[in-house]
This record gives sequence, structure tokens and C-alpha cells, in this order.
Amino acid sequence: MTVTVDKPTATRTRDPKELLNAVTPHVKHLSINVFDSGMTVWDREVALLLRDEVMVRDLAERVLGNAVMYMIASMEHPEVHLGVGKVVDIGVHQVVLDTPVYFALCDVYNGGAYKHHAPFIQRRNDGTVLRTADFLRSVGFAPDEELWARDGAECSPCDSKVPDSH
Repeated sequence: MTVTVDKPTATRTRDPKELLNAVTPHVKHLSINVFDSGMTVWDREVALLLRDEVMVRDLAERVLGNAVMYMIASMEHPEVHLGVGKVVDIGVHQVVLDTPVYFALCDVYNGGAYKHHAPFIQRRNDGTVLRTADFLRSVGFAPDEELWARDGAECSPCDSKVPDSH
């Protein structure tokens, strides 16, 4: 009798910190502003969140990590309708507002094309946030259950019908 043992396949979770820091060589605009502190791109975005929106580093990192997951997934899978709740959206806005970093993110993960952020005024209550967390898991991310459940039914009102928007 012959027994064959398949090698176990290691499931590796995609690390948003690594993925965000990977854009560093692609930051082409205002690079002095971005790099004058000597921080990594990740630490810069966390510091900006702490400066403007979030009170503690742990939460800032969680918010940023989940925002990066969402943004990269929306860039890599434009055919899938994704959306975030209010908490994770704070991190999305942080990265979008830091345009040199956002342009680099688009360069690396969206084939160099700018990914628009085109929100509606009214939030949707259709479960998109929870479906987005499920989708993130399916593409190798580990979304923070607490952050996604927080706004589970209330999705940020981004327009999925505008070409290349999130």
C-alpha cells in the first residue's frame, strides 16, 4: 500500500502594513513632505490619524489596516461592490487626503490609474459593510471583526456606478 502525503498549504494573511509600506518607492510627489520625518509610510499615516482623528495608537493602526485592506481589495477587484462603515472610512479618508501616498497606492495596486472616492450623502443600510468584510477574508485579509460589525448595516455611501470609484 502506498500513502501519499500532500504538503499542507500555508495560508498567509495579507499584511496591510507591508502592503502600504510597499508603495514607498512609488511616492513621486511632495516626497520631502512624506519622508522628512524619517517614518515609514505606515507610521506616517498612523501619526496623521493620531493628530486628527483617533485618540490611541492601537485603534489608529486597526482603522488604518482595515482601510488599506478595503482600498486594495476595491482596486484589485473593481467588479465587486464593496463599502465601509464610518469607523474604517476614517482611515480611507486619511490615505486619500495624503495624496502623494494615495497616488502611489493607486500606482501600485490600481495599475497606475487614479481610483476615485465618490461618496453619496445618504448612507445605505443594505449590509454592504458586512459583505465587504466577508469578501476581504476571501482574498486573504483578516478584517477586524469589531470595526466591521460596528457599522455592519450602515455602509458609507460610495457610488459603485461611477467607473473606477470606491
